Amino acid sequence: MNQTRVGPIHVGPVRVRVAVATAGSAALLIAAVSACSSQGTTSAKVGAEAKDGGRAQGRPATISVTPHGARAKAGDPVEVAVHDGLLTSVTVTDAKGGRPTGRLSHDRRTWTSDRNAVPGATYTVDAATRSENGQAGHVHESFTTAAADRVNKVEWRPGTGTTVGVAQPVSLVFDFPVRDKAAVEKQLEVTTSNHTEGSWGWMKDWSGRDRVDWRPKEYWQPGTEVSLDARLNGTYSGAGGGWFVRDYKLDFTIGARQVVKVDLDSKRLTMTRNGATVRTFPVSGGTPGPETGSWRGTEVMMSKEGTIRMNSETVGLGDAYDQDVDYAMRLTWSGTYAHAAPWNAANFGRANRSHGCIGMSDADARWLYQHAQIGDPFEVKGAETKGQVALNNGFGDWNVGWDQWRSMSALR
Repeated sequence: MNQTRVGPIHVGPVRVRVAVATAGSAALLIAAVSACSSQGTTSAKVGAEAKDGGRAQGRPATISVTPHGARAKAGDPVEVAVHDGLLTSVTVTDAKGGRPTGRLSHDRRTWTSDRNAVPGATYTVDAATRSENGQAGHVHESFTTAAADRVNKVEWRPGTGTTVGVAQPVSLVFDFPVRDKAAVEKQLEVTTSNHTEGSWGWMKDWSGRDRVDWRPKEYWQPGTEVSLDARLNGTYSGAGGGWFVRDYKLDFTIGARQVVKVDLDSKRLTMTRNGATVRTFPVSGGTPGPETGSWRGTEVMMSKEGTIRMNSETVGLGDAYDQDVDYAMRLTWSGTYAHAAPWNAANFGRANRSHGCIGMSDADARWLYQHAQIGDPFEVKGAETKGQVALNNGFGDWNVGWDQWRSMSALR
């Protein structure tokens, strides 16, 4: 499904101008009487009944504001409804002076905010009406939502303002469980400069936390400008997950179409750029076996980490190694890197004899480190690999077909 959305645009509070005829210079009396109900709605009568010889000339309009009270429930839109009349203007103001936008119904009897009321916030509603007999009225009403008992936060990739490779997904990882995945996904909007088709997919991150990624149907087109608008403030993630109390935005650009192909049968690595081969050189992958073999499938370069200390005990391989490696490029959370491995030079192009990483000479590793981008795909194949890399082991999103990926959306 193409997640690029084009919705109605609202600027500022909704205001509807209605001409009201008045007779002579009669004074307009405005009275407001507030009452609370247990259903979460405040009602106020607005306007006044004109008197002529003690007879009422029609009923005043009545306005209902939802939610209401000092500890109102967050997570629902603000709704202003009029009975026995029409709304002529509605302005909602929060404690910071912001004015949430909203929509006036076709019959001008209901105004609904575009966003949900957020936890721990005070809102003031000013609404003007015209009753059925032409009387003008006004209501001024405030309510405060209950504070969040738990706040859910988000980590995201890639970084805003970055340029990344053609396989980089948008990835959000949540601090606490997301039980209501559909409610959260509805608030996530990806827009692109060329209407790229893509979809969200939910999974458990390697860390065990809930995660949702957005990937295109195919690799990104170079030069695509991508924006994420995560309008999560006021969204409840479900029991145990708590509330989101802020929005998130990020923008990034897709760089050159670079694909790194790693053939562990021929023990060679080839980088292509925009379809043309740039460089090919010998490598050595993981020693065949369930523990030391390399993963196959599409792995996405997650980070450039320079010189790092690699210790086999951190990946469950006992005391097999403990040494510094240069030009380390991370491919999976489980510890797969492409890096310089001069101690393994005798096996480059001849045999797979590493502990799972893709090793190469210092010169070749330096070149690859300089030219590869975060988000470039490493397409690894070979008969001696130990299995396909998991979706959540880094960015393995590309290792399922498009239909299966789309089925992982909470909105399917």
